[in-house]
Amino acid sequence: MKSESALQQQIFNWYNNNYCLKNMTKRGLMFSIPNGGTRNIMEAMTLKATGLLKGASDLVVILPNGKLIFVELKQPKGVQSPEQKDFENRVILLGFEYHIIKSLDEFKILIN
Repeated sequence: MKSESALQQQIFNWYNNNYCLKNMTKRGLMFSIPNGGTRNIMEAMTLKATGLLKGASDLVVILPNGKLIFVELKQPKGVQSPEQKDFENRVILLGFEYHIIKSLDEFKILIN
């Protein structure tokens, strides 16, 4: 089974190689939100004080047509935390799309 990190790398590479090339008139954007990992207490406090939001999606994708999508990556049996469910609800209530993606093929279908 692939880790979420490996899936994120696959998705990032595929999207950048298909929608973000420098020769494109309108290039897409994709960036990650590094909420996971281990940090010392001071670094964690600084990140939280400067806007780190527990539960924020793993990726934010802006398509060349201007569409904004929030993407949470999960392993096949993975489930959202309560904070991730709250973030999803807030995003949807603000009128944006939020998707849980478990494979590169699912992501390709979403984007295409």
